[in-house]
Amino acid sequence: MQKRQETRQALRRLALAALALGLPLTLNAPAFAEAKPFKIGFILPMTGQSASTGRQEEAAIKLYMAQNGSTVAGRKIEVIVKDDGGVADQTRRIAQELVVNDKVDVLAGFGLTPLALATAPIATQSKTPMVVTAAATSIITEQSPYIVRTSFTLPQVSIGIAEWAAKNKIRKVVTLVTDYGPGIDAEKFFKSQFQLNGGQIVAEIRSPLRSPDFAPFLQKVRDAQPDALFVFLPSGQGAAFMKQFAERGLDKAGIKLIATGDVLDDDQLNDMGDVALGVVNSHHYSAAHPSALNKKFVTDFQAANKFRPNFMAVAAYDGMRVIYKALEATKGQGGGEALLGAMKGQIFESPRGQVLIDAQTRDIVQDVYIRKVERKDGQLWNVEFDVQKSVKDPGKAK
Repeated sequence: MQKRQETRQALRRLALAALALGLPLTLNAPAFAEAKPFKIGFILPMTGQSASTGRQEEAAIKLYMAQNGSTVAGRKIEVIVKDDGGVADQTRRIAQELVVNDKVDVLAGFGLTPLALATAPIATQSKTPMVVTAAATSIITEQSPYIVRTSFTLPQVSIGIAEWAAKNKIRKVVTLVTDYGPGIDAEKFFKSQFQLNGGQIVAEIRSPLRSPDFAPFLQKVRDAQPDALFVFLPSGQGAAFMKQFAERGLDKAGIKLIATGDVLDDDQLNDMGDVALGVVNSHHYSAAHPSALNKKFVTDFQAANKFRPNFMAVAAYDGMRVIYKALEATKGQGGGEALLGAMKGQIFESPRGQVLIDAQTRDIVQDVYIRKVERKDGQLWNVEFDVQKSVKDPGKAK
């Protein structure tokens, strides 16, 4: 109580001094208070099967802040990273705590689709912008008007490889996808585009999300004798799959492997060995993307972390950019609706190429590249050789 009275007396003395000098009377308690921190709550799988996603995204967040500072429009940026282990119930609980207890201004992250879906109602109820930097099922942005995505969608990257396959004398395909939202999207959109171009799907296989053993599925593929196997797996499962693909001899059986880029993840690519060489895949980001901006991004990222950035890293890096620019546009005021409005319609050059946050869908519009795994300077890289420009999510295309 005494401290409060002393503060009032000090303010009164300053006000009288201002009057004596003819200065405007703008002195009040808030003017002396430092602006409160702007809090971003990242919920990421730092442990468990999807831990590589958390590791990549956290590294990208740190790099962005190192390059762009930790203050925007007078607000100190505070990033709170929480580990949900890839478990939806944990994600929901953490999101509630971040909103209620930590009073975060933005929620971000979400390594898998179920985790993003678990958080969507909390974002809606609290009117907190939710920046999805990983999860890739088409429907996610439709689950809350406060969701903005900086990652990608499976329909975006599945259609390109389907078109490439049809143009390259692949007629019969088996599809193998993980049995959850993104996998079902990948299967659906690959199948529809491939069949539209005259191709035939001879079998459809779905593997479990948790701890899959691919051996029995690969035996079914071998028995079906297709021209090619199309695969989608979430980030982190590609190395185990490629090992079993080689062990089952599918690479020697004349069955071509085609995939979305998640399978040939830059984070694991060098561990896959020769079995990955020549695999054609489609995705929105490769560490080998030849732009000057990406070369700098990869160099800086590797210098800070001793490992290569992947598509999760670039999505988190761009997610930070979207948040920073939104706060800047609101002149540091923030606020859920104002921040959301400032995120919509952002267009900028990313390490992956030019991207747009679609103002209507709040989803990302970006280039999708067809790549082939090649060895350069003793390392494996996804080398781009074709591109589809400014791809919207086909799952929302009218």
